[in-house]
Amino acid sequence: MAAAMTRAALLMIFGMFLIPLSDSAGKLLVGQHNVAPQFVAWSRFAMGALLLLPFLTRGEARVHHLLDWRITFRGALIAGGILSILTALQSEPLPDVFAAFFIGPAVSYVLSIVLLGERVSLARSALLGVGFIGVLLVVRPGFGMTPGLGFAVLAGVFYGAYLVASRWLAGAASPRTLLLSQLVTGTVLLTPFAFLHWPELSMTLAGLIALSAAASMAGNYLLVIAYGMAPATRLAPFVYFQLIAAVALGWLIFSDLPDALSWAGIALLVLSGFATLALRR
Repeated sequence: MAAAMTRAALLMIFGMFLIPLSDSAGKLLVGQHNVAPQFVAWSRFAMGALLLLPFLTRGEARVHHLLDWRITFRGALIAGGILSILTALQSEPLPDVFAAFFIGPAVSYVLSIVLLGERVSLARSALLGVGFIGVLLVVRPGFGMTPGLGFAVLAGVFYGAYLVASRWLAGAASPRTLLLSQLVTGTVLLTPFAFLHWPELSMTLAGLIALSAAASMAGNYLLVIAYGMAPATRLAPFVYFQLIAAVALGWLIFSDLPDALSWAGIALLVLSGFATLALRR
């Protein structure tokens, strides 16, 4: 059991590094090479679906799952989130975008109570409030908030709704089938916009597009494997490694570091996340 938990934790850490790496490649594409976010999002879903196919069994690639409106709706939510976060990355530092994006857990908590009838916990509500204050310290609405950070918050709202939809559909299909369905749904929804914004491809752009798609698919696939090896509550803190990875990659690639208020907000987010985990034990 301990060995399985160690392997799952290592997979989570690596997966949480790959997701910000994917968005770093996306930021290079939309920020420095002026590739439209719609095209980058589409390429990520389309290439991700192709990369995932060899790992699926025949039963996990059933067409009827792709035609289920509930599963399609879930895929549309994550497509909106990816498009929003790439739009935010056109103008905003990677660490700030990821911090604003972490409004998602609060959104998920509220929607789970309203739509799924989950119980209200005063302590957990208070800790999510602390995390929300952390987001506010990064976003600073009304005090210099930019449209880019607004899109980062919108991405978090989409992601929070996506998490609730995932709980709603738990058991409707295997995790890998759900992963395939969201990749296919995102591809279909974004195809018209991708063709409207098709860039003139070069070796550099092709490499960044491939890195963005491969890192995103691999990161999410590692999460699926990790959650099959250890309880979700044990792995939950590793989600916040995304913030640490985003800060590191933002500094290494873009020379971006958060300011004092953003550092405080990120610290509150991480602390509230670990404290929320402690309540579940």
